[in-house]
Amino acid sequence: MATLFTRIIEGELPGRFVWRDDRCVAFLSIGPINPGHTLVVPIAEVDHWIDVEPATMARCAEVAQLVGKAVQAAFGRSRVGLMVAGLEVPHTHLHVIPFDTEGELRFERARPDTPAEELDDAAERIRSALRDLGETPAT
Repeated sequence: MATLFTRIIEGELPGRFVWRDDRCVAFLSIGPINPGHTLVVPIAEVDHWIDVEPATMARCAEVAQLVGKAVQAAFGRSRVGLMVAGLEVPHTHLHVIPFDTEGELRFERARPDTPAEELDDAAERIRSALRDLGETPAT
């Protein structure tokens, strides 16, 4: 059975995409730790990040860096963290999270009740910042 992320990638479930290419996608977390929390996910369904094909993992890291720059510009936080945990969904994903203090980087701070309008606004802000960086975001 396809993972939740594969179902989002294939359009079976909705996702607020900010990036898509032939190896990976980036979409907003529906339970963000902070506004702008984005997931970078390889299209290939691989459970553990250490098993992802190296070129694909490198591309995901490259996209995470681009998205991180856009997130920082869009939300004005002092830092953008990158975490690979992989317990929530058995499909590799990189968490790109804007923050100001290390204490903010805790999954128990996730907000699963974030209003749809807030998520839509965050996605548009990131896509706009990607355009400002000369990139072509997902639409």
